Amino acid sequence: MKPSSFRLSVAVCASAALVPLALFMPHANSQIQVTPSYTPIGAAAAGSPTMAWFHDAASGRAVARQALTAAGGGLSGVQCVAAKLP
Repeated sequence: MKPSSFRLSVAVCASAALVPLALFMPHANSQIQVTPSYTPIGAAAAGSPTMAWFHDAASGRAVARQALTAAGGGLSGVQCVAAKLP
């Protein structure tokens, strides 16, 4: 067998082996399927701090979030505290 025909037969066998692999491989999903589980309970905006409360019924967790204001009066961040309810 000539070296060029040997290379051709190896290439044909390799591609024949890769085609079924490519057809039956699971395809990657580009999006994550996420359902929000936190239910808003309430919000309060008395004075400068703004608070919002959320509840996750599946885990029994409650989350309080407070918007932090900067010296110029703009939003500088959000502070979160979570606790498990009895």
